[in-house]
Amino acid sequence: MHSPVGIRDVAEHAGVSPGTVSNVLNRPEKVSAATRAKVEAAVRELGFVRHGSAATLRAGHSKTIGLSVIDIGNPFFTDVTAGVEEVASDLGYAVILSNSAGSRTKEERNLLVLAEQRVRGVLITPSDEDPTRLDRLRERGIMVVLVDHPAHRPDQCSVAVNDIAGGTTAVTHLRSGGATSIAYVTGPLTIRQCIDRRAGAERALGGAELRVIEMAAMTPRAGQQAAAKMIAEGDLPDAIFCANDLLALGMLRGLTHAGIRVPDDVALIGYDDIDFAAASAVSLTSIRQPTHQLGRVATELLLDECDHPDTHAHQQIMFQPELVIRESTR
Repeated sequence: MHSPVGIRDVAEHAGVSPGTVSNVLNRPEKVSAATRAKVEAAVRELGFVRHGSAATLRAGHSKTIGLSVIDIGNPFFTDVTAGVEEVASDLGYAVILSNSAGSRTKEERNLLVLAEQRVRGVLITPSDEDPTRLDRLRERGIMVVLVDHPAHRPDQCSVAVNDIAGGTTAVTHLRSGGATSIAYVTGPLTIRQCIDRRAGAERALGGAELRVIEMAAMTPRAGQQAAAKMIAEGDLPDAIFCANDLLALGMLRGLTHAGIRVPDDVALIGYDDIDFAAASAVSLTSIRQPTHQLGRVATELLLDECDHPDTHAHQQIMFQPELVIRESTR
């Protein structure tokens, strides 16, 4: 078995001192371009891999960032994660993904693990509004940026989508199609996005009724259960607004199996515009969020604060959602 290649091997191969190799790895700006090129060539040729934990101990942090989401099974967060990973990878960072499943307890445990790993920063869609655990991270020198959640303080970066505007857009569209009774099918109304989308919906009612059906989850199964409940009660609305596309796709399945036609009998609109929305049996009208851009911009803000803490300017960026009309409301 061969011994691992060390800094001294790289130095000998490149014809420089071990200190020069160390500078190339940790402080490349101190080394001339020609010498840096020689050392980097030696690293590649010998297959040298630096000892990550030792570098972390010296720097006080690692070349990793954490990403904490509330529902890893939702394609919305898959797209956000892709945007995060793109920027992080380009800047030499790895991403540790964790899923809170909307649980405060699980989220706190995940954040402790990230802190123990000495991550440089954390991107998080928080499970609730309490900032205490995020403040503890900041006290440890770990930068934090909120994703899909607005910040309510000037010393905190955030990237979010205007969900109140999204709810208003959804119900305005349903009202323009003649709906006078509308159901809002949502996940737990402890979730900020669900609350804001309902508030936006209520702004656009203009005399129409809004019936709220709160489910314990925001999944296709929960959407199908909501459809069954609605059908059993025998009081179908003119239109249904679901707080995300997974609920809407389950709702579509439940209605279709009961012989209820979408959009002829009931119009249906979702939220997020995940890929499955366009590919469903009846293509789903939805409120599109710039998911990929959310991830990219949040990561850019986080790493700018990490790398330039003295010049970094905190930003609270709010994107506007977009209505995508398909068959389910035509």
